[in-house]
Amino acid sequence: MSSSQWMTESTGSFSQSAERIAEAIGGADAVLVGAGAGLSTAAGFSYGGKRFEQHFADFHERFGIEDMYTGGFYPFPDKETLWAWWSRMIWVNRYACPVGEAYKDLAALLQGCDYFVLTTNVDHQFQRAGIEKGRLFYTQGDYGLFQCSVPCHQKTYDNKDMVEAMVREQKDMRVPSELVPRCPRCGEPLVPNLRCDDTFVEDAGWHAAAERYDKFLKDHRRDRVVLLEIGVGGNTPSIIKFPFWRMALGNRHATYVQLNAGEVFAPAELAERAILVDGDAAKMLSTLREKLA
Repeated sequence: MSSSQWMTESTGSFSQSAERIAEAIGGADAVLVGAGAGLSTAAGFSYGGKRFEQHFADFHERFGIEDMYTGGFYPFPDKETLWAWWSRMIWVNRYACPVGEAYKDLAALLQGCDYFVLTTNVDHQFQRAGIEKGRLFYTQGDYGLFQCSVPCHQKTYDNKDMVEAMVREQKDMRVPSELVPRCPRCGEPLVPNLRCDDTFVEDAGWHAAAERYDKFLKDHRRDRVVLLEIGVGGNTPSIIKFPFWRMALGNRHATYVQLNAGEVFAPAELAERAILVDGDAAKMLSTLREKLA
């Protein structure tokens, strides 16, 4: 598309956008939320900066790792060091962190709505904030789950006890060898249930959530739907961003909302039914919660 075929700026002031979004949600038959990493960043869970330094200064000093994201791809020298990293990573971002206020605000403003949440986030914040499990599809996995690395079977395992033990017992950035998690069926190492290649395990719960999502889309394909996209960047646009554009273009009753600090863009064809906000998603969600209370 040429530049004239895109909207690349906020479609109004913050207060004007808040009014329009609140009105759209208040009059909607359903709300479909699509959330990416930007929502967790807005909630205060940055993978870099002071938060990274607080928890991973030793890994930075020894290995030169600059942030939590890139550290997940570092070629650690052995499994004991790898699991010192990953157990701490999971503990900090899944179990030991608070529930973000932005997530609480979103859960509160959705109360009373027929809603569904599609997310690429893996930090379990939606569930902890009170989003119903039956209204959530976490497509890329969950920090709270392990899977076989092969994988020899399509099942996942809750990992809190294993992770807690590794965090508690690690010394000098290594966990005891006997704590390295292994598949109970084949004995190969377990790994976090995160989609990074074709070994990602889509277990029964994943497929059930996918079916519920498909049903929600079919049930509301012609209804007044608010497509609320929050913090979705360009890494995996085929999961949330592109489908939301197609749904908005294909349903004249739909309203497309995009909250994304630093970058907003959408097809110009959506101009009359799109609300783009280049700004703080956490502030907008707090404002919407108050307006819809």
